[in-house]
Amino acid sequence: MRAHTRRSLFASIATVMVASMALVGCSAGSTTAEGEPDTSLIVGLLATPGNLDYTTTAGAAIPQALLYNVYEGLVKLDNDGTIIPLLAESWTVSDDGLVYDFLLHDGVTFSDGSPFTAESVKFSLERVKDNWTANGPAYLDPIASIEAVSDTEARITLSKPSNSWLFNMSGPVGTMFTESGLKDLATAPVGTGPYTVSSFKTGDSLVLAANTDYWGEAPYMTDVTLRYFTDATAQTNALLSGDINFISGISQFQLVDQFKSNADFQVLEGASTGEVTLSMNNASDAFSDVRVRQAVMYAIDRQAVMDTANSGYGLLIGSMVPPTDPWYDKDLADLYPYDPEKATELLDEAGVSDLSVAFKIPNLPYAVAGAQVVKDQLAKVGITANVTALEFPAVWLDDVFSGHDYDMSLIMHSEPRDVSVFAAPTYYAGYNSPEVMSKFAEADAADPASYIELMKEATTTMAEEAAADWLYLQPAISLADADLLGVPKNTPSLALDLSTIAR
Repeated sequence: MRAHTRRSLFASIATVMVASMALVGCSAGSTTAEGEPDTSLIVGLLATPGNLDYTTTAGAAIPQALLYNVYEGLVKLDNDGTIIPLLAESWTVSDDGLVYDFLLHDGVTFSDGSPFTAESVKFSLERVKDNWTANGPAYLDPIASIEAVSDTEARITLSKPSNSWLFNMSGPVGTMFTESGLKDLATAPVGTGPYTVSSFKTGDSLVLAANTDYWGEAPYMTDVTLRYFTDATAQTNALLSGDINFISGISQFQLVDQFKSNADFQVLEGASTGEVTLSMNNASDAFSDVRVRQAVMYAIDRQAVMDTANSGYGLLIGSMVPPTDPWYDKDLADLYPYDPEKATELLDEAGVSDLSVAFKIPNLPYAVAGAQVVKDQLAKVGITANVTALEFPAVWLDDVFSGHDYDMSLIMHSEPRDVSVFAAPTYYAGYNSPEVMSKFAEADAADPASYIELMKEATTTMAEEAAADWLYLQPAISLADADLLGVPKNTPSLALDLSTIAR
């Protein structure tokens, strides 16, 4: 049996950190006009949620705002990507890796006053299979049964050992719900987290207020507004003018340098899980032939795309695996060097000429800029890419992600360790390889050492078969007022954890 550190230790550390940060912030003069500590925060973001229900709506925008802030699970990822306790005080795992016994915090309530117990765990996880249509319901497939042993003890038994299961529980599918809080997930979420939703205006803002009955350490920031911008320049201008305090994940990197030399701001450069992906619909007539997909790979100068879209910021990766994953292979970045002549040869071999493709992209800055480079480079090998910029998230999700009505797209996949989801034949990419899916399943049930090697084999095959062109890894660069402390530097999960931020 393997015991895990109790969260009380983390809570004690967090208390000291927040207290220290508060003292530093106050000494720096971060107060309101009335002389009180300034506990309000305005965050500028680009990708706006169409609604607040991430059980049925895909994409990163909703969990970015709600996960760890309004909603919580048994575990979470800290900013270094380590799994730590949250609603679970601790847990143990049986020697065969099948039975997880979670000891839950006592006295926890949801924001509507409902108690959180082991029955909440059973209810929340069991409804994922039948009620979730987005954000990875298949991640919980290893679960065979869930038992409420007592109010504070939940036992989860797996059908087979799983290396990825607990990691996935730190994401949206691990969210704890109360049955009484399911009335309107799209506009009025009910969770156990440190914040509640005060108001939500689609495309404009999401306002959070500190949960006065929060079971854990109260966050320093009592009022948080997430403001949504359609333009990165307007977003950075708002920071310069003091209208917002923090930009999480700047998208136009040519705007960064002006902040590096300004003492009023801090520039945080961290690690991300955002793979900027040139998706090819493997199930479409245009890209069902692997040689055509490989031709696209050779036709694209990925460095040129990254230079144009990101001012050179980022990392060429060649697969859907960031360096923070243990099965990352840096050599895959060189698997398809820029070679238009080789691209033309492959198209000739496949008997394809004058190919015209529907290139549907989200109307996000990096996608618009990158798509123009891709369009121009494909034209040089005889492929006409008809670019259509779709409103994101609503229209892009409907047409491309859900409807599969596209040949090519360009989108950043932010979900951590999502490569096996991308490989599923029902996913929007349309990649269908029973061999690869079998390898992923074998890896998940393997011993830890074999897990890494099998994952590397599966992801290498996907790259060789050009399941997509993973152009580059988006860096995590955030901009913030100089007096903000505890600002998340990395983005190991979909969540933007606001509970650590203070002045």
